[in-house]
Amino acid sequence: MEKNLKKGHLLAFVTIMVWGCASISSKILLETFGPVELFFYRMLMAYLMLLAIKPGFIKYKNLKEEMVFMAAGITGVTLYFILQNVALKYSLASNVGVLLTISPFFTAVLSFLILKDEKLRAKFFMGFAVTLAGVMLLSYNGNQVLKLNPIGDFMAILAALAWAVYSVVMKKVGSYGYNTILSTRKIFFYGLIFLIPALVYTDFSFSTAKFFDPMVLGNMLFLAIVASAMTYVTWNKALGILGPVKTSMYLYGVPVVTLALSIIVLGERVTLLSMTGVTLILGGIWISERKPKGKPTKVLAEKVC
Repeated sequence: MEKNLKKGHLLAFVTIMVWGCASISSKILLETFGPVELFFYRMLMAYLMLLAIKPGFIKYKNLKEEMVFMAAGITGVTLYFILQNVALKYSLASNVGVLLTISPFFTAVLSFLILKDEKLRAKFFMGFAVTLAGVMLLSYNGNQVLKLNPIGDFMAILAALAWAVYSVVMKKVGSYGYNTILSTRKIFFYGLIFLIPALVYTDFSFSTAKFFDPMVLGNMLFLAIVASAMTYVTWNKALGILGPVKTSMYLYGVPVVTLALSIIVLGERVTLLSMTGVTLILGGIWISERKPKGKPTKVLAEKVC
């Protein structure tokens, strides 16, 4: 069991490391593609990659099970990315970055209300408050002033809620016992299906000409293969081992990874504010995960295919 838990933490850690890098590739590609267009190519290529790795399909069993996969596809794929992109259009990137970190809080509340197997303790709320303060410092870093935009900020909150619902739904998907790659690919399929109305609305036209640029192709392959196909699988496996609440806590590490890359790749300077933000984020995670003294905590590790 202990070995399985370590595997779960490692999978979650690797996932957020990649997602922290993905923001840079997305920023580069958004100069060539529209938000919905980028999302479509990314998910389509990710789906085809998973199909090549693991041929075969999950057979239809019943409508109830199929609706669970649909719910995962529309919340964790379609709605999350569309709402996030709409939020970025109307609000500051720093606002969106902060509001998306509310997702672990939503996940904990939904797990408590729906799954009934996740207890909400005072230390979780304390850790959440400390971590959120750290994310705010890291996002603004003295360069911007908080500006509220009702439409954009509300969309960012809805995106965080969509990801929280996805995390809880994946608990049910994991209970079916299907291979993780096959179930992830099925989720991508429904995510693409629910994306079709958005493609029609944005007058999308399929074209491969943009991929002739090596920079564009390289970043797209990274987003599709590594930041989508591979990491959705690792994230879903981590959810099956650690549960939605513990796994979602790793999302707080994404801005830390992005900061480190900005310093290394983009040459941005280290500031006292950014270091304070990182310290608060790590401290908040420690507070939330700290076990009470003298009271052993039981952890249920689920079987992962």
